[in-house]
Amino acid sequence: MNTPALTITQASCADDYDPNSMPVAKARAFIHQFLAPVQGTLRVPVRTALGRVLAEDVRSPVDVPAHRNSAMDGWAMRGADLSADAEATLTQIGASFAGRPFAGKVGKGECVRIMTGGVVPEGADTVVMQERAKASGKSIAFAPGQKTGQNVREAGEDLKAGSVALAKGRIVRPAELGLIASLGVGEVAVYRPLRVAFFSTGDELKSVGTALGEGEIYDSNRYTIHGMLTRLGCDALDMGVVRDDPKLLESAFAQASANADVVITSGGVSVGEADFVKAMLDELGEVVFWKIAMKPGRPLAYGRIGAAHFFGLPGNPVSVMVTFYQFVRDALLVLMGADPVEPVPTFRATCTSRLKKAPGRTEFQRGVLTRAADGTLEVKPTGEQGSGILKSMSDANCFIILGDATGNVEPGASVEVQLLEGIV
Repeated sequence: MNTPALTITQASCADDYDPNSMPVAKARAFIHQFLAPVQGTLRVPVRTALGRVLAEDVRSPVDVPAHRNSAMDGWAMRGADLSADAEATLTQIGASFAGRPFAGKVGKGECVRIMTGGVVPEGADTVVMQERAKASGKSIAFAPGQKTGQNVREAGEDLKAGSVALAKGRIVRPAELGLIASLGVGEVAVYRPLRVAFFSTGDELKSVGTALGEGEIYDSNRYTIHGMLTRLGCDALDMGVVRDDPKLLESAFAQASANADVVITSGGVSVGEADFVKAMLDELGEVVFWKIAMKPGRPLAYGRIGAAHFFGLPGNPVSVMVTFYQFVRDALLVLMGADPVEPVPTFRATCTSRLKKAPGRTEFQRGVLTRAADGTLEVKPTGEQGSGILKSMSDANCFIILGDATGNVEPGASVEVQLLEGIV
């Protein structure tokens, strides 16, 4: 991977770098300085390219459309035979259907019945939609006011042969699959999948399927991280739960960084007696720890271990998901080769409940967005907003984003909202 060097001094006091309370936007910008797409591409059949990132431009081998064709069901004729202010009557001499073009030539006073997508025959340069015409046998009367060239799609109007249909860096969605197939292209070059290793830290964590002892809890974070990575199209390497033991942690970090492009951990980056991760990473790599001015998800670490990027997420389940969506998601897309990487858009909605909020940090409250009877968008919180209440993420369909300067929000106020799911 061709990655810029991580120089901690770049985040200095002169740059307003405050490791005790870094704003969300500044932390994002800092991380993105050190990101570059993975090296390595492969060619795959079009169907298996879904969710992957194009590593080369897809160029059209043909004109699109390949032939001059009709944009409407109607009649094709010479525009010169129509009148701007009077009805014109022409004689139908044939028909042109999609895939079955009219073989003759349209002359003066003649027209051809044509369907959407049908090839506009030689001699014709205009199509009148069927609703603007009246047929009486082979005599077709056309309403006045038609324009020469209307309803005709020229060959190459969408794409000229050799032009770029899809640019390098585009994520292949269902629409891109169809577009590539429409060009007759069977294979495309994509970036190789991003390899991401992840594990949880903590003596209190137990894997699903084992009995809980006193003070122990089941590890849910690996499941949410696995789900979020899989949805992004990453190759996810689950390394399980690693105990708070320096030797075990060092071995896990060494194995993870040797086998993955990115290493993600949950837990071990907050202040606590059993948090060995910080001291160890000072020896293994270059890592910056922050306290982000946000809630939930205040503790966060970013850096590199060997050649692998590292993200140390908090241990609380909701904090893991919030920090992943607000920091890790976009970083992984950059590493996957996506260009451009646009933040998930936000919009405004009316809040129907009172929200408690202290100024000085950005909060990502979990919300439910609905449409009111009058068509306006309304949002309310899911309920209690504790960082350990994972059900709040399950119940939510959006984040309610409350900026640094925002205090308590009263019912009826407009708030910023970010959807958790996209339509495509």
